[in-house]
Amino acid sequence: MLVMNKKNFLSAVCIAVSFAAVTTACGDGKTRSTGLEFSPNMYDAIAYNPDQPNNNFKNGSTAQTPPANTTPVGFDKFGADYANTPADYERAGAELVNPLPVTKENLAKGEHLYLVNCAVCHGKDGKGDGSITKDREVTDSRGTRKLENFPNPPAYLRSVAANSSRGGAMADLSAGKIYHTIFYGLNTMGSHASQLNNDERWEVVMYVQELQKK
Repeated sequence: MLVMNKKNFLSAVCIAVSFAAVTTACGDGKTRSTGLEFSPNMYDAIAYNPDQPNNNFKNGSTAQTPPANTTPVGFDKFGADYANTPADYERAGAELVNPLPVTKENLAKGEHLYLVNCAVCHGKDGKGDGSITKDREVTDSRGTRKLENFPNPPAYLRSVAANSSRGGAMADLSAGKIYHTIFYGLNTMGSHASQLNNDERWEVVMYVQELQKK
């Protein structure tokens, strides 16, 4: 008897909930009301959209012209001042100097970033003997196969006396030329503008110039 009463009670509850859902979902055919909204701020933001009128500003516009001499968030000034051309590569080499002081901390950061981003091709000591230039193989469900080898990049070390494809010894590359190459890439080396921010690029430049001395 108790089990039957529980079943009847649950059935009654289900019928009541279903009836309420059906009746409240039905409109009268005369209004456009959608009823109550759940979390309307998720799709109808309180903040102004850029193209909306805005009485908080004298010109009534939400999108305002940035103040003079300001830099937008995420804007990389180097890309605007120096193009990916041989002429601007030379100009960067002549004009730019590393703005970071040579300290143990900056050199340690530069070494870490170099080992993470550059050593796979250039080698941990800058000899151009990174792991990607050597014979490698991988074993998976398809068996064992050799991986493609990439050409050795020129070494930075003065003792090796390697030349850059743009002319001059790699050991003599200025900070600006190294930075330009990191930003834009060269030959089989891709751009590292998105992998490293401005300070990180200069930290790598600082470490590379230490390798040039060897």
